[in-house]
Amino acid sequence: MNIGFPFRIGPGGRTALVDEEQYIRDLIEQVLFTAPGERVNRPTFGSGLHRLVFEPSGGELATAARLMAHGALQQWLGDLVEVQAVDITAEEATLRVTVRYRSRSMDRPTAAVFTRGLPQ
Repeated sequence: MNIGFPFRIGPGGRTALVDEEQYIRDLIEQVLFTAPGERVNRPTFGSGLHRLVFEPSGGELATAARLMAHGALQQWLGDLVEVQAVDITAEEATLRVTVRYRSRSMDRPTAAVFTRGLPQ
């Protein structure tokens, strides 16, 4: 069992724990939605996806966003997961990121979808 994200108190007043599958999903979410420079002791941690929200949209931007996210996931979680694909779409005020990956410990393909409201 691993500590859940975000940190919270679970049943019995102890730290909430999650299983391996949820833990990896939580780690992916942290990498995707943390901006580089946001963590003082790990200034390069994160993907920078939020930064791209203010750029003009187009094919080049979508490709850059996918590559940034894929690279960050490989850099920070490469020992835990094999990232197979990252798809990013922005619709109105919502950013949707779909990550297809294979957990090295569970050795099965998984897809996770993350959504975030964009700043307006």
